[in-house]
Amino acid sequence: MPKLTKRLVEGFTPGARDVILWDSELPGFGVRIWPSGKRVYILKYRNKSGRQRKPKIGLHGPLTVEQARHKARLWLAEASDGGDPSGERDEARNAPDFAEFAKRYFKEHAETRQKPSTRREVRRIIDRVLLRNFGARKLAEITRADISALHYKLRHRPYQANRVLALLSHMFNMAERWGLKPDYSNPCRHIPKYKELKRERYLTREELRRLNAALDKAEQAKTELPSAIAAIRLLIFTGARVSEILTLKWAYIDREEKRLLLPDSKTGAKIIFLNDPAYEILARIPSIQGNAYVIAGGLAGSHLKDLEKPWQRIRAAAELCDVRLHDLRHSFASLAVSSGLSLPMIGGLLGHRNTSTTARYAHLAAQPLRRANNMIGKHLLAIMHQPARKPVEPSQPARPSELVA
Repeated sequence: MPKLTKRLVEGFTPGARDVILWDSELPGFGVRIWPSGKRVYILKYRNKSGRQRKPKIGLHGPLTVEQARHKARLWLAEASDGGDPSGERDEARNAPDFAEFAKRYFKEHAETRQKPSTRREVRRIIDRVLLRNFGARKLAEITRADISALHYKLRHRPYQANRVLALLSHMFNMAERWGLKPDYSNPCRHIPKYKELKRERYLTREELRRLNAALDKAEQAKTELPSAIAAIRLLIFTGARVSEILTLKWAYIDREEKRLLLPDSKTGAKIIFLNDPAYEILARIPSIQGNAYVIAGGLAGSHLKDLEKPWQRIRAAAELCDVRLHDLRHSFASLAVSSGLSLPMIGGLLGHRNTSTTARYAHLAAQPLRRANNMIGKHLLAIMHQPARKPVEPSQPARPSELVA
C-alpha cells in the first residue's frame, strides 16, 4: 500500500463493506472508508500490557492527511513511552461529571465523617457555588485556571473564597484516592489563599451592662422565648459555642461537679466548667417532659434551632448592632485574660484543641502585666527609699574570770 495522500484517500471508491487503507510510511496509521463514503483516520498500536488499540484520530475533511499523520506520530511516541492514548481518552470520556462526583463526595465522605454543622456548610457551598460553575463539566476537564478564576471572582469575600478553595482541594484529593484522577493532579495546588482579617470584637463593661438590661427587659415583657434568653445568658457566662448550648442535653449536666460533659463538639469530647452565675441560669430553666434538650424549641422534643433572629432584636435594643453571638465567646476570653489567667488555662476553659487558637488573645494580657509591673515598681521604690537602720553595737565578750565566778 502506498503512502496515504489526499488524492488517494478521496479517489478511493467505497465498496459494499468498509475498507482500511494503511499508510506505507507510518506503521499503524490508516484510513477507514465506509460504504457511505465516510473516511476516518485511525491508528493501530499495542499498549504496554500488549493489548491492541485502534483509536479514531479524526474525520477526513476537517482533518487533512498530514494533520492526521502528525497526530498519529505523537500517539505512537506516547505509547512507546508506556502511555496509552486510547485508554486515556476512554477514561476521560467515561469519567463522571462534577455534579455526579459531588453527589458521591457528599454521600461517602460528608455524611459519614463530618459533623452536622460542617455538612450544612459543605452542602451550601456545593449547591450555591460549585454546581453553578462546574456542575456539567467533566471532572478531568476542570483545570487550575478554572479554579483560579472562580477564586478570583469571590475575591470581595476572602473568607468565602478560601472556604470554597479548601473544599475543592479536599474534593480533588478524594478523587485521586478513589482513582478518578491521577495522583498529584489536584488543580487547586499553587493557588494562594486570600488574606483574612480576623474579626475580634469584645464587649466593654458598659456594653455588658446594656446587654444585661436588654435581656432583663425582654424577659419581663415576654417579647422573646425564655429559652432564647437563657441560651444567650449561658453563652455570656460559659464562653461556649452557640451549637454547644443549643444542643445541650440535661444528661450532659454534672450537677455535683458543676460542669457540662459534652460527648462531642467541634474539637471532640469537651468539659465546660460552670461558674456560679451559669449554674444558677441552668437551675432556673424548667425541664419539659419528653424533651431531652435544655434549650427547648417550638416543636415537641426538639431544641431551639434559630438563635440569630432573637439575638438581632436584643442586640438592637442594647445598641450593639455590630456584635455577633460568637463575640460573646471572645468577650469571655478577653475578661479571662484581663483577670490574669494564663493562655493554657483559657484554652482549657474554651476547649481549644490547638494552643495557636488561644494565642490570638495574647495581646490582651498587657493590662494584667502592666498592673503587675506597676506593683513591682512600687515595691522596689519603697525598698529603695526606706531609711537605713542604725548598726547595732556588738556586745563585749565576757572575761574568763567572770565566767568562772
